[in-house]
Amino acid sequence: MIDKPVADFTLPATGGHVFSLSAQRGTPLVLYFYPKDSTPGCTTEAQQFRDLHPEFVAAGCGVLGVSRDSLRSHENFKAKQGLPFELLSDGDEALCRQFDVIRNKKLYGKEVRGIERSTFVIDRDGVLRREWRGVKVPGHAQEVLDYVKTL
Repeated sequence: MIDKPVADFTLPATGGHVFSLSAQRGTPLVLYFYPKDSTPGCTTEAQQFRDLHPEFVAAGCGVLGVSRDSLRSHENFKAKQGLPFELLSDGDEALCRQFDVIRNKKLYGKEVRGIERSTFVIDRDGVLRREWRGVKVPGHAQEVLDYVKTL
């Protein structure tokens, strides 16, 4: 819910880290949810956040990617794409449910449950300030960066 505090969460992250929202207080955060490591749209989205990462850092904002993939899959994806930010593994979908990003989608004519590409900006006090749902990848990371610069 926009303008409401985000409930604390803790998830395993790449690089042997454990990420906890409460430990992030004081720093704005972009949390982007994506369906699957190493798929075309998700790779393009990760590359765009990667390429703009220095500007997010300059704006004092962290970036994290989230999917249901395993840490091993995340580590491979992160290394292959040279991602300068961590990826969170939400294997039990707890964070996906918290942000309501699981949807039934059509894939090759079959209905499957998956993550709807979505991005959330949480301010330095842990309050949700902006959300994008059903994201189209082209230009999205730049749009998020433009918003972050207004915080």
